[in-house]
Amino acid sequence: MYILNSQNINSQNINSQNIIHRTLANRLLVCYVRARMIFLASKHVSERVADSLEELGRITLLAREAVASLFRLRVVWRDLLYQIYFMGVKSQSVVLITGAFTGMVLCAQTYFQFHKVKMDTATLAVVSVSMCSELGPVLTGLMVAGRVGAAIAAEIGTMRVTEQIDALRTLATHPVDYLVVPRLVAGLFALPLLTAEAMGVGIGAGYLVGVFYGIDATYLWDNMLRYTGSIDVVIGLTKAFFYGGIVALIGCYKGMYCGEGAEGVGRATTEAVVYSSITILIVNFFLTLSLGAIFHTL
Repeated sequence: MYILNSQNINSQNINSQNIIHRTLANRLLVCYVRARMIFLASKHVSERVADSLEELGRITLLAREAVASLFRLRVVWRDLLYQIYFMGVKSQSVVLITGAFTGMVLCAQTYFQFHKVKMDTATLAVVSVSMCSELGPVLTGLMVAGRVGAAIAAEIGTMRVTEQIDALRTLATHPVDYLVVPRLVAGLFALPLLTAEAMGVGIGAGYLVGVFYGIDATYLWDNMLRYTGSIDVVIGLTKAFFYGGIVALIGCYKGMYCGEGAEGVGRATTEAVVYSSITILIVNFFLTLSLGAIFHTL
């Protein structure tokens, strides 16, 4: 009897030790898996950060080369005129439609709220300030990024895939002088003009909506002129100048550094539009703060 009890106790001790060992092994395995997942995630994040910094460095060097070439007057004037026509004249329809309907819907929504507090005649002033300082340049930049940025990336990307850029180098022609500079200058020149058109059309369309809702036309126009200053127009055009450079530079960069084949060109086109739009929205915040601090303190 005593021998049987001792054997049972020993077997129970062995079973309990096995359970403890299995539990420790499972916990160690879970800790290893978690540590491995954290390591892989941190490695992925560090690689993405390194790639982003590398892209930022490349686009900075490309911008430096383009500016240096511009100051040395290495511009192909025929290509420059064509790019101004392509970016400016051919983008007018989408910009004007966007500006007109943005001004109309902004006027309608502002009227709905101002009518509650009997401030109907101030409706167009809100539309004017918004279109001049914010909505005009931002929406114009986004529309041009969708149309022109994609076209630039696709065109230059196709030239890279078909080795036409290498052919330019063999002909002693710098690709930055021939491809980047005309598009950059055209973007800097065309986007402020398109923004001015969007401002005017948006304010005019908002005025028509205000008159349609029965607001006195004289007071509507007078309050718009009273509360909209030249500073708002200057801020909007200054923003448009930067947005033009952003759209052209990112489109050229994505085209010149695109991947191989049709897939690479398609990815570069998509990334050019997405990166340009995101950059415009981010830069808009900092430009609003800086330009507001500069102009409103003068």
